[in-house]
Amino acid sequence: MTRRYLTALTAVLVGLALALGAPAAAANAQPAAPAQLGATDLALFNGVRLAGLWEMPAGQMAAERGSAQRVREVGAQIAAEHAELDQIVVDGANKLGVQLPTKPSATQQKWLDEMRGAASDREFDRIFVHRLRAAHGVIFPVIGAVRSGTRNDVVRQVAEAANKFVLNHLTLLESTGLVRYGDLPPAVLPGDQQNGGSLQGATLAGATAGSGFNSSDVWIITIVAIVAGIGGTWRLFRPR
Repeated sequence: MTRRYLTALTAVLVGLALALGAPAAAANAQPAAPAQLGATDLALFNGVRLAGLWEMPAGQMAAERGSAQRVREVGAQIAAEHAELDQIVVDGANKLGVQLPTKPSATQQKWLDEMRGAASDREFDRIFVHRLRAAHGVIFPVIGAVRSGTRNDVVRQVAEAANKFVLNHLTLLESTGLVRYGDLPPAVLPGDQQNGGSLQGATLAGATAGSGFNSSDVWIITIVAIVAGIGGTWRLFRPR
């Protein structure tokens, strides 16, 4: 009877250990990228890469064409820092196997054409500062959301670098005195259409992708583990 009792107790404890360990295993799993990267992780890589592809030439134009000395200085610094940030993004994408854009979006290309077609250097200054300040204001909350929610160390490092540079660029552009805050787009949380337009939904989707388990998997493992322990106990103590 003692042996049976000990065996039954062991079966129950194993079942409970598996049940309690299943959620922890799901939380601690770290599968390889890129398949397990979340939607917001990929949005960060694509957004920062696209920003660099048009803001580097925009900054170079400002350094050469800006009518104000401060605009020329800001343009040169933004171009140089985006080149540095772009290399960080490319290196991170190569580690994770992420495919990056190779040219600006159609909208970004229109902004560059708008700058090239400015009627005067003073008009160029206004367009340059307005377009870049608005664009940096859009990507900034995306960076913060990814930095706080990603489960990938490489993505976190890229987000930290991007946060530093973008915050500095916001400050530089505002130092020109040409930002018209009333014309900036309203601050909104970045959305994800596939998750109901909610950043929180996209972040949760990314967490699920990054864990290798979903909530159904965890509950199935838990239930099976408990049933296994109870079943072992019943077989040992059932009436003969």
